[in-house]
Amino acid sequence: MKSRNLLKKFGALALTLAVTSSVLTGCGSSKNGESKETGKDSKSITVMIPDWGAPTDEMLKEFKKESGIDVKVIPTAWDDIKSKVSIASAGKKAPADVIEVDWSWVGEFESAGWLEKLDVDEATQKDIPSISYFKYGNDIYAVPYANGVRLAYLNKDMMAKTGLSEIPKNWNDMEKVFKAMKEKKAIEYPFLFPLDPEEKTTTSFMTLAYTRNNIVFNKDNTLNRDSIYDTLKFIEDNIKKGYINPMNVSTAGIDVFKGINNAKGAFLIGPTSFVTSSNDPKVSKVVGQIETIPTPGKTAPATKSITFTEAVGVSSYSENKDSARKFVKWFSEPKTQLELNKAINNTPTRTSVLEEMIKNKIIKNPGSLIEQSKLVSTPFPNGVPKYYTKMSTEIFNVVSQLGQGKLDAKQATDLMIDKVNKVIEENK
Repeated sequence: MKSRNLLKKFGALALTLAVTSSVLTGCGSSKNGESKETGKDSKSITVMIPDWGAPTDEMLKEFKKESGIDVKVIPTAWDDIKSKVSIASAGKKAPADVIEVDWSWVGEFESAGWLEKLDVDEATQKDIPSISYFKYGNDIYAVPYANGVRLAYLNKDMMAKTGLSEIPKNWNDMEKVFKAMKEKKAIEYPFLFPLDPEEKTTTSFMTLAYTRNNIVFNKDNTLNRDSIYDTLKFIEDNIKKGYINPMNVSTAGIDVFKGINNAKGAFLIGPTSFVTSSNDPKVSKVVGQIETIPTPGKTAPATKSITFTEAVGVSSYSENKDSARKFVKWFSEPKTQLELNKAINNTPTRTSVLEEMIKNKIIKNPGSLIEQSKLVSTPFPNGVPKYYTKMSTEIFNVVSQLGQGKLDAKQATDLMIDKVNKVIEENK
């Protein structure tokens, strides 16, 4: 983005200090195409990011060698970043020049004018499909660095006990596998799906709705009734048939996910991290048993995939925007993504980098990783809304009530749509 730095634009004018201060204070938000820069861009920037996503000192030294920019990382717990950004930005201060932007925060940050627009070339946008989650109209506000695409995991050893050999391509076939697994006593509850009232229940619900029906939200941001009912009815049926453990209503979502590694279930649609962790004997009881398969759809493999990814953006209150933009660009480059994977086992967001890693046997059991990554698109037709957190709370509460048997699928559909509509109305 071309910064409208008023001092540069009118540099030839002899502005007094008082006038300079007045002009800079009057700069608008980045949403209106104006910059909040207040001085000369320095060659030193700060980056607020969780420690599990931070580049190493060696990587930062190489960046400084290439760019002349010194980077100070501010390791911050993921749960604390949003509040720190909100508090600082409300006071028109930059919490850091470059900040972590979770996919679920971007709507709120963009709406408040806390993020700078970024220039991202078409090739990069195509190579990082998940960038669509950080795009509003034609404007991009953050670039993903951690791959959060949801993959379908199947325990092939448990499936072998059923006598079935063909990988299920749709949900009807998958339910036949679940039925056979229970009959053969391969596993008591084959389908790992969270029902606890928390965020992982919302993301799992949206994943199921999107991959089954190709839609979650209508163009006016309301929930699509047909898709919501179909998904809730499907969950209800799988609980009644004994495929989903009803005790998941009181089990943390992450523990439900980890069930794929702990032999507590046979099938999971979950984070990419299980590609590697399922084969790590330190954390897995099923080494060599898990494979990724195309996510099933209603009648064929799903044609759309979903991701819940982490990104970095530039604070609109940064005084070092040019240097910050250069860091964001560098952080998303293929070479950097490869180095970050090597250093901290971060799964790259670029399809080309994933393909290279598979070719070079860095990722040894990719399964459907590439295919699913290429199918990523956003279920939010107008971008992630600023009220996402409130909406998510309503969604996971209803799904949990369904899991507890307090609501049937129709009642849950009516309640969820009513609750979400009220959130939308309150935020108009």
